[in-house]
Amino acid sequence: MAMHKNPSSTSMSGLDIAGSFFAPIQQAAPPSPTKRHIKISIIGTGNVGMAIAQTLLTQDLADELALVDALPDKLRGEMLDLQHAAAFLPRTKIVASTDYSVTAASDLCIVTAGARQISGESRLNLLQRNVSLFKKIIPPLVQYSPDAILMIVSNPVDVLTYIAWKLSGFPSNRVIGSGTNLDSSRFRFLIADHLDVNAQDVQAYIIGEHGDSSVALWSSISVGGVPILSFLEKRQIAYEKETLVKIHKEVINCAYEVIQLKGYTSWAVGYSVANLAWSILRDQRGIHPVSVLAKGFHDIDDGEVFLSLPAQLGRGGVLGVINVPISDEEAEHLRRSAKTILEVQEQLGV
Repeated sequence: MAMHKNPSSTSMSGLDIAGSFFAPIQQAAPPSPTKRHIKISIIGTGNVGMAIAQTLLTQDLADELALVDALPDKLRGEMLDLQHAAAFLPRTKIVASTDYSVTAASDLCIVTAGARQISGESRLNLLQRNVSLFKKIIPPLVQYSPDAILMIVSNPVDVLTYIAWKLSGFPSNRVIGSGTNLDSSRFRFLIADHLDVNAQDVQAYIIGEHGDSSVALWSSISVGGVPILSFLEKRQIAYEKETLVKIHKEVINCAYEVIQLKGYTSWAVGYSVANLAWSILRDQRGIHPVSVLAKGFHDIDDGEVFLSLPAQLGRGGVLGVINVPISDEEAEHLRRSAKTILEVQEQLGV
């Protein structure tokens, strides 16, 4: 099924309205070839995929947005729904198809598609089904957009980012997982709420696995440029380590609570991924905790594993990983987090 043409204009199909409506001015030059056409493709139009699409459209980041899904009716409905909002949004061409050719020449491919867990199904079996799904998704994306950056949002994001990297054959800097970017946002919110300050003034990272073995970098947290733990120690202000552990657990449980209350998470993920897309496509060189090839960092040398580290993102994808000072205890937790992911990869046989 192809929907490359704007189906909302089918009643005027066959009429070259634009050609006769506009007359060229004299002595004009053709459009400048230096104007970059930015195209983003989103694979999977579920709650997360559409929250990302909606957020990207409001931020005027792309000239063209391509949607791909296996369900043609839902896909067409989502495309039309977005197209009908054209009068309220910056101009973006929106196309959709079940055929991956619609993604051709994408700058950024965002994968949100994933198999749903069947009642009583083991986590390993679900993962194996997702690996099979990725074998159908990644190769055509690579075929149609060999220079694209792949961003994986599907869970478990770290393992599936590794799978996408292996299937794509891309250099590691062009395969990124959304990782703990959202976890870190939740972390910053909770600290800001605790101190009654703006979350944008809080510098704090959750790194490692996007999951239960994630690591909170308490040693590097700062508020308004002031390192929190050293400030408390210098002022001899007592704090319970249990309080820190409790805040981290709250970060981990945030998503579970949202899922329990509304059935899924979507809006925060949408803003998180749009935030990453902005840094990449606008070459902002911002620092984000995202899932990257972590081998060689913080003595993670047991194997090839993707997990979240504070990375600089730009037009080339991952430009580098920032060398955040971490405590020995945090480094040990991080290596344990890497081991957890590697064990899953071994069980999968990948």
